[in-house]
Amino acid sequence: MNKLRAHLRGLGAPWTHWTVLPIMAWPAYILSRGELRWEFFALIVVAPSLAFFSKASRKLYIGVYPIAMTAILYDSMRFVKDIGVTPARIHVCDLRAYELALFGVNTSAGRVTLQDYFLAHSSSFADLYFSVPYGTFIYVSVFFAFYLYWKDITALQRYGWTFLCMNIAAFVTYHIYPAAPPWYYHLTHSCTADMTMHASEGTHLAHVDAMLGFAYFHGFYGRSMDVYGAVPSLHVAYPLLILWEGWRLFGPVRRALAVLFWASMCVAAVYLDHHYVIDVLLGLVYATGIYLFFRRIFGRAGQPAGAAPPAGAALTAALVSVGEAR
Repeated sequence: MNKLRAHLRGLGAPWTHWTVLPIMAWPAYILSRGELRWEFFALIVVAPSLAFFSKASRKLYIGVYPIAMTAILYDSMRFVKDIGVTPARIHVCDLRAYELALFGVNTSAGRVTLQDYFLAHSSSFADLYFSVPYGTFIYVSVFFAFYLYWKDITALQRYGWTFLCMNIAAFVTYHIYPAAPPWYYHLTHSCTADMTMHASEGTHLAHVDAMLGFAYFHGFYGRSMDVYGAVPSLHVAYPLLILWEGWRLFGPVRRALAVLFWASMCVAAVYLDHHYVIDVLLGLVYATGIYLFFRRIFGRAGQPAGAAPPAGAALTAALVSVGEAR
């Protein structure tokens, strides 16, 4: 027992041990409702293992804590998804009209949006190629967090809190300015929002599911909590955040791959009929603005030994305890 107390004291202040409860309590609640989802079983096992196994695992726990909280926040949105979202407040055709005026293209059939054009000029190769960033962006975002753990612990902390706050800002926007994605208009051909509508993977990704022989994208987007959360696009915000945070650490090859992933996602969001160009641009603004805010709070990463700790270390310590310097 004394060894256990000493081990826990070495990990951080006693109150910080309780930070694991939200990560375990929400999955336990959802599982008790009969929703047997593997990711919730994993959270219940992985969170306390990282938090209490060792000092090294505690540092990783601290870094990825905001990302885990993002997952819980997203899942909890199901209980508030209709707050401020009514058919009268949902933007469908007015947003499409802005897109048509700003980024429409002229064709023999008249002026159309890029989404209209791509629906009429799609290809199996393009569907498959652009499905890759759409099918992997969550995994890439989490993998990048582990990469930062080995490269720069301060950068990991900044990335985690930027990731969480960027999602919070987007979720709030979804309720202030609920907006239908372009696939909704193409599916319903209506300017009136249907509150019973479920999220759709869209025509292109449905084609990819058919080519692959299993309903990966249908299952993924069928669980979406934000049918009318098109503005801003978080799809493009995630890879841009990786690009901002990783640029200093990446070599030439990784930089090129990160740029390719980000650029492919920007085009994919439009091609796959999930976002207007307006949504994409606002997603990039959200990612850049919130990253720069946390860059200022945390200070410059990679400070030399003996330098004063970044300002962000105090923020993290107050929230989840930084522990010893790596």
